[in-house]
Amino acid sequence: MGLQDRLFLFSPIDLIGVCLLLLSWVFIGWLIEHPGAKRPSVTILMAEQRRRWMRELVTRDPRIFDAQIVGSLRQGTSFFASACMIAIGGAFALLGNTDEIRVAARDLTAADAPALIFQAKLLFVVVFLTHAFLKFVWANRLFGYCSVLMASVPNDIEHPEVYDRAEQAGEMNIRAAWNFNRGLRSIYFALAALPWLFGGWALIVSSGVVTYLIWSREFWSIPRDILLRSANIERM
Repeated sequence: MGLQDRLFLFSPIDLIGVCLLLLSWVFIGWLIEHPGAKRPSVTILMAEQRRRWMRELVTRDPRIFDAQIVGSLRQGTSFFASACMIAIGGAFALLGNTDEIRVAARDLTAADAPALIFQAKLLFVVVFLTHAFLKFVWANRLFGYCSVLMASVPNDIEHPEVYDRAEQAGEMNIRAAWNFNRGLRSIYFALAALPWLFGGWALIVSSGVVTYLIWSREFWSIPRDILLRSANIERM
């Protein structure tokens, strides 16, 4: 069976759902990282807080507290990377035994499909999980780079490079956080891809729900209001 024949096994609703999921994933990621000045996202607001953190680092003595925070952030990335590896292994285990999934899908949708269909849908989930794993691993390394840059910030506040090095550490911290957030979004969309096992309409609904959930947390949430209040206080 050629590739074209395999594509005919999917309905138009399936293909629409896949396109919607991928477009939502790309669009919400771009919107969060490029929201515009009038309505910043939590990610953008937190980036400014990380810059503040590194400016405070210059005058904090000792800096054990800062090292502990970076260590905690690295532990978080390691945990999610490990979780992704376990999830990928579980998905590959299901690829070899799709009978139970086929039975559940047939009971819910009254439609029977070949095992190849369910394997392709599970592979779609694996792609998102793999992307998340790679982002978490890279975020972990970037937090490590950040810790080195933080250690290079001189203790002497009169040193000519003290604030430049602190700024470098802050920007590295931001890049690490953004990659961590990208990994989290990939996990969200991996979960959104799972309902595709029960049909294209389920994929469309889950894509919309997950996109709204991510959008609301970044642009319409209590943590965002708290961060905005902090930003307004700084301007006063």
